[in-house]
Amino acid sequence: MSDFISKCYAKMHSGDVIVAYKGEINANIIADTLGLVEAKLSHEMVENLVRKKLYNVMVECLQNLFHHVDKVTLSENEPKMGAFILSKTNDGYRIATGNLVRNDKSNILKEKIDKINSLSKDELKEFYKFVLNNQTFSEKGGGGLGLIDIARKTGNKLNYEFTPYNDEYSFFNLSVLVSE
Repeated sequence: MSDFISKCYAKMHSGDVIVAYKGEINANIIADTLGLVEAKLSHEMVENLVRKKLYNVMVECLQNLFHHVDKVTLSENEPKMGAFILSKTNDGYRIATGNLVRNDKSNILKEKIDKINSLSKDELKEFYKFVLNNQTFSEKGGGGLGLIDIARKTGNKLNYEFTPYNDEYSFFNLSVLVSE
């Protein structure tokens, strides 16, 4: 499985990489990564508004990664594996996350993202309110609010790809641009 994850991770690279990680995803890794990103962005003198937006989107992306990564049960102690990359591009900053998801969830996820990508800024705002007020929350979190919030904060489309791993799982890669 690690060769497969490494190949998917290599496809996620674009631009000048600021922070990259591949491995077990847990709360400590996320906290450490956010601290590192904050320090690097301060050091690189990124404009405050861009830095704040980038940090908020990064938090949301990493929380989604942590809460929604599916554990491939090859053994009882197999960790939840994932990957993320923050890179500088000509257009701004790209955040890419990747994790294994069950194939039966991929169509639902695709439909959610396609719906989000089809909405205007005002429609996204209304859809966010609708989901907030009408959606039942899963044991993993906010009933789909995270993806909507990412699209609202960035003002850009959510790019995604599913790479089949086996009959049961695919590698889900989400990539978002935070414009400067």
